[in-house]
Amino acid sequence: MSKQNNPERRKTLKILAAVGLGGFAGAATAGSNIGVMMPGKGWVKATGAQCEGDGTPLQFIPKTAPDDKPLQDELKKYPKCPYCGMSRTKWHHSRHLVQYDDGLVDGTCSIHCLAISLSLNIDRGAKAIYAADFGSSAKIKPMVEVDKATYLVGSKLKGTMTATSKIAFATVESANAARAENGGDIASFDGALREAYLNMHEDTMRTRKRRGERRIRMMKKMNKG
Repeated sequence: MSKQNNPERRKTLKILAAVGLGGFAGAATAGSNIGVMMPGKGWVKATGAQCEGDGTPLQFIPKTAPDDKPLQDELKKYPKCPYCGMSRTKWHHSRHLVQYDDGLVDGTCSIHCLAISLSLNIDRGAKAIYAADFGSSAKIKPMVEVDKATYLVGSKLKGTMTATSKIAFATVESANAARAENGGDIASFDGALREAYLNMHEDTMRTRKRRGERRIRMMKKMNKG
């Protein structure tokens, strides 16, 4: 049976469109339900508010002031990932942070969302990029410059926003120790970032599907109430 004539597939596509998973068509049919699924908040509707620079690359520039000391009180200043809404304290073990050459800072939950930031800010150089040292035993993993870090890619360690984990370690020794126990491949930051871009399609579709299913469950509960 062809995919076009499969009734189950048509039903699935209809549901995906209704929850915003059908690309632009989904957004067009969502009407007053246009919004986003925010971790910890549920479905948040769009306000329709306009900001200067909307419709241009200016809308993607970090909204915080230039920061000469980005690691000082970092989790207080940049508590949530601006691209997925996840808590950077909860996901402190995979968090990243980029300081652009004009002093603006983007704090993300993962190298996946860091890759999004670097793409959206393509005309702005990265002055410094940091990643959490997964090998540290500290309650909140400390940050290390990515050029000095060693990444373990594709191990059994759970990834953040990706099915293929990309975990940073402050030393080669700690990365190799984790590799001996969990498998995976040793990589530089550039290698891990390249893998993040290669995984972007599958990881993004997986996240959209999961959040769409979460919204369906939420709507069912609301209708029952």
